[in-house]
Amino acid sequence: MPAPHTDPRLLRAFVAVAEELHFTRAAARLYVAQQALSRDIRRLEREVGRELFARTTRQVSLTADGERLLPHARRVLDAHAALAAAFTDPADRPLLVDLNTDGMTAARVLARARELAPECELMARFESGLTWAAGEVLAGRLDVTFGRAAGLDPAVLAQLSVQPVRYEPMAVLLPCDHPLAERETVAMGDLAGETVYAGAGNARTLEWTHLATLLFDEWGIALAPPAPLAVGVAEFRRVMAKAGHPVLAVLGFPPLPGTVLRPLVRPVPLSPLLMVWRKGLDHPGLSALRAAGAELAGTEGWMVRPTESWLPEPDWSLMRHR
Repeated sequence: MPAPHTDPRLLRAFVAVAEELHFTRAAARLYVAQQALSRDIRRLEREVGRELFARTTRQVSLTADGERLLPHARRVLDAHAALAAAFTDPADRPLLVDLNTDGMTAARVLARARELAPECELMARFESGLTWAAGEVLAGRLDVTFGRAAGLDPAVLAQLSVQPVRYEPMAVLLPCDHPLAERETVAMGDLAGETVYAGAGNARTLEWTHLATLLFDEWGIALAPPAPLAVGVAEFRRVMAKAGHPVLAVLGFPPLPGTVLRPLVRPVPLSPLLMVWRKGLDHPGLSALRAAGAELAGTEGWMVRPTESWLPEPDWSLMRHR
């Protein structure tokens, strides 16, 4: 097994690959070159004296020894993080804030928080999906994120604090040649029989796909099959154009070339956006974010629910949480 002096960087590389089961995504997550990540994994395997991953041209999977090492590696990394935090003034380190997508509601909250607390370093991250980001928050690799908290596993949600930010109206991204693209709004009933993409197959965005499934089931809309996981805006554009399906989104989602964004109405389906952080987090940047979220929600009417709207009861209950 690993020697007592094993470099935590090697364990961090191992955990990233174990969770992503994909070297390219793991390297992007750690902000390192893929070749450097592969070298670290090989070095750790030499120290362990075991193969930790089974690699083929099509997939990466943990070996039995890799499965055995994973919980121990996580505990070591958590201990290192706790040790560093014990001797660090919260205000002396950046607050890592996951926005998911730039230019939308969470980005506006972050921008206002920076104005309220210019002495704090609030660092933006652009990950994908609350399901994955919540795990990163609990592991200490992110501090704050945004998304549909009611879609999280109850055991995960129990370890998190939340603050409702906005009822985001949903929209549909349509190819320009789609029959519904000429309309200014699209009624839910008009999508009956359509196949719409909502992230199926992406393990990072399970909460979004689950919300879409609940919505689609009521209006006879088919959930588009899984598409290859696209990392980055350019790849997402390419994959969506190739599939050709309408895409479920929210108002404010950046339009893609060759598409139009149309609000969904009758009723207006809502995507409940909450700010999420781990319980016990103490940082002046978090206070600024919470104040910014509350201020913008009040001035912009973000927490006013449209009269004719759709939202599952668990989400409605959590959005009432103040």
